[in-house]
Formats: sequence, C-alpha cells, structure tokens
Amino acid sequence: MRREPLPHDALDTADRTLINMLQDGLPITSRPFAGIAAELGLTEAAVLLRIARLRDIGAITRFGPFLDAAAMGGAFCLCAMDVPEPRFDAVVTLVNAHPEVAHNYQRIHRLNMWFVLACDRPEGIGQVADRIEAETGLPVLRFPKLKEFFIGFKVTA
Repeated sequence: MRREPLPHDALDTADRTLINMLQDGLPITSRPFAGIAAELGLTEAAVLLRIARLRDIGAITRFGPFLDAAAMGGAFCLCAMDVPEPRFDAVVTLVNAHPEVAHNYQRIHRLNMWFVLACDRPEGIGQVADRIEAETGLPVLRFPKLKEFFIGFKVTA
C-alpha cells in the first residue's frame, strides 16, 4: 500500500488514459488488451508492462477480476484495526500477505486500517481474521455484509 502521493510527473497521458480505460472492464477474449493497446497506439506488450509498472509504483493497488465470492458460496467481510502508527507499515505488510485481503485502506481515525476479506467459504472469514490477529497481536473488528450496494466507483486518473 502506497502511503505517500505519487510525484506529479509519475504518470504520463498514456498511463492516465490506461487507468481510466481499465476501470471500465476488459472484454472476455483471448486478447483482452488488444483493443486498449490499439486505442492507445501501443503494443499489447507495452500495455502489460505499463500495468505492471503502475502496480510497482503504487499507482494502482490491485489489478484483476472482481469475483462475487458470496454468489459462489463464499463471503465478504469489511474489517478494521486500530494500528499504532509506528507499526502501521509492518502490520499492513502482514495483512496484505493474505490472498483473501481484497482491499486495504488507511484512514485518519482511531480505526486507521480498513480492509475487505473475500473467502471461498463463510467460515474462512473468521479463520483469516484470527490469523491476522495472531500475527499482529491486534484485534480485527469484523463488519459482515448485511446488504449489498453497487456504487460503480471509478476514479479519474
């Protein structure tokens, strides 16, 4: 998780356009990046390299499909932690090492770390949260989903 803003010149116009395009989804084809590459005037390989670089520099935190774990018999759970500031980087590294962590955000609040667990079985939520507590020595507050809302969130790069 990147905690500092990117330098102003970290992204060029093609990077910004690519980020905006990726938020609209990709076609399910054998070459999903072909159309994006053509629109940007780049090769597919160049688009893939840019995506990897954007991830490496922290411009994007995650790139991959969004799967509805609940629809497939699993579960989602919003979690929060009160992490002492001197330990924040170490704790975020431990939390993010779990493949079940879908998102992780820092907030300016007593509960300063918020993340989503997505597990293939409902009981996996408690198991992963318990492991995070054991690894960090900090409680994980769990806020299970009661109702789903689709907000279609996009950020213009």
